[in-house]
Amino acid sequence: MLVDIAILLLILWFLGFIGVYTLGSYIHILLIIAIILIIVRIIRGENPL
Repeated sequence: MLVDIAILLLILWFLGFIGVYTLGSYIHILLIIAIILIIVRIIRGENPL
């Protein structure tokens, strides 16, 4: 579940990065949340991807 959310957030971040610049820092917040979710999975000992 966490990986699905992280992947979705990464995709949204990438689309926002190349497409819509008006969202500004909100897109980068999505990236940070996705990275945090992946790190949490690694700490739990689960496969991060």
